[in-house]
Amino acid sequence: MTKPSAPNRNRLLHLLVHNGPVAAILVLATWLRVDGVAFGLPALNDPDEPLFMMLAYSMLDRGSFDPQWFGHPGTITLYSLALVMVGVAGFGLLSGRFDSIADFGAAVHLDPGLVFLPARLFIVANGVACVWLVYLIGKRLWGPRAGLVAALALAVNAVHISWSQVIRTDVQASLFMLLCVLQSIAIMREGKLRHYVLAGIFAGLACATKWPAAVIALSPLGAALWRVVKQGDDRRLVLVVMAVPVLTLFVVSPYLLLSYDIVLRDLSGEARPFHPGATGGGVLHNFGWYISAPLAASFGAVGLVLAALGAIVALLRDRVWLWAVAPGFAAFLLVISTQHLIWERWLVPVLPFLALGLGWMGGPAIGLLVQKREKLAEFLAFSALAALSLPMLHASLARAEERRHDTRQIASDWVRTHVPPGSTVLVEHAAIDLLQGPWKVLFPLGKAGCVDARAMLAGQISADQVEDSRQGSPVVDFAHVDPARLSTCKVNFAIFSHISVYRAERSRFPAEYALYERMAEQGRICSVIKPLSGKSGGPEIVVIAFPTEENSGPSCPG
Repeated sequence: MTKPSAPNRNRLLHLLVHNGPVAAILVLATWLRVDGVAFGLPALNDPDEPLFMMLAYSMLDRGSFDPQWFGHPGTITLYSLALVMVGVAGFGLLSGRFDSIADFGAAVHLDPGLVFLPARLFIVANGVACVWLVYLIGKRLWGPRAGLVAALALAVNAVHISWSQVIRTDVQASLFMLLCVLQSIAIMREGKLRHYVLAGIFAGLACATKWPAAVIALSPLGAALWRVVKQGDDRRLVLVVMAVPVLTLFVVSPYLLLSYDIVLRDLSGEARPFHPGATGGGVLHNFGWYISAPLAASFGAVGLVLAALGAIVALLRDRVWLWAVAPGFAAFLLVISTQHLIWERWLVPVLPFLALGLGWMGGPAIGLLVQKREKLAEFLAFSALAALSLPMLHASLARAEERRHDTRQIASDWVRTHVPPGSTVLVEHAAIDLLQGPWKVLFPLGKAGCVDARAMLAGQISADQVEDSRQGSPVVDFAHVDPARLSTCKVNFAIFSHISVYRAERSRFPAEYALYERMAEQGRICSVIKPLSGKSGGPEIVVIAFPTEENSGPSCPG
């Protein structure tokens, strides 16, 4: 076997030295996002995942590109999920796993993991791609060291990891926003027509994925205005970055115009002022919550201060950052802070911005402190980053452990251990892991009352039926069952996963909490399963037993 020639050995060494660190970061990012990605399955712990998957399946079932839902608007994500389903179905048909498309549909409704896991892995790929793009942005702004620092900060961020494992629009919207920013930087530095067009296309795709992501168009707009004022470029290029996003939006999602009545309906539903457990308190309150809760927890207090400091000081020292990067991200943070509701997941597109702030601290900032001493600068940068990354990584691993031991799956184990065969059990979450057991499982569904979950899935319920039954309710739970249909909710056991949220906000939702109280008074609380920091996650679960025909008084088994 011949040894590589000297030039080839040098080329290989060059590749390892220059690409090895970022490759290692991407491997770490992938491992952290794949670890525990099958959480909960076959149960569905996230309440919105089934909606996205049912909408994607519905398009395939109808043979139509019309999603018939535009709440996010989510168009690009829904099309992507439909392609994932086509891939899974195609592989299953070719391998003989399924005899027909109908057989595939029936199998998915009984075991959602068949398509949910591949769909989650698709979101994971988007999350890892975001880490790669943050590296590229940091490198093009301030050099390789800054890119590596920013990429590692995002790779180990607990919030970014968590939402890279959930089928939603946030991570994919972030991907398009970062692609847009890369082109915005190119506009500032090169100003070629293709950069204006590509920036507009990516901004349009971001908006077609998640409405607020449209504000990323402010970044290429800022870059274009700077070139007009400072470089004397053609003013018509400003119109390009304004027109292309709009054109792209309606090209990839023409049903926004064709089904404008549904768009208005879904937007009004998304603009609700209250949501149990997620109601905001004004701009300052919301901004403070984002800073003190998810950001501080995922970056650490010191890391967050340094990230914010880097992002702010860079505004004063780097015109590319000021004009081509910061406008879109800053506007996004402002937009989510002005909403009525507060959600951790809404922060996902802001995380790369703060990671880049850390990149500036690890790149130009340290370079200024130790001028002309590159080796020392690298040592200080990565020593500081290691010190910051360890608590961030610990937070990520703790959250992964919590997700693997969710209170809802602990409740399912309780049912399997204690509930007698033949009992009727009411659950508020999609406890599909209980459907193969010897119990009748009911699920609260708005005006439909408490429905037989097994029969509902066997009938392959559609997203339209769910939306119709929930009647505009922000959540699907026992508190929103039509009072006229409460008679359908007579059970032996109830597994309540929303009761603690209403208890905490009983002043805002008095009628809803009173309904839970009345149910609790009719039965006996058998178990309260609470999440434990670093050990188990999920909501507080309350298990209640009710009287049976054989036993006039409620009693807890076991």
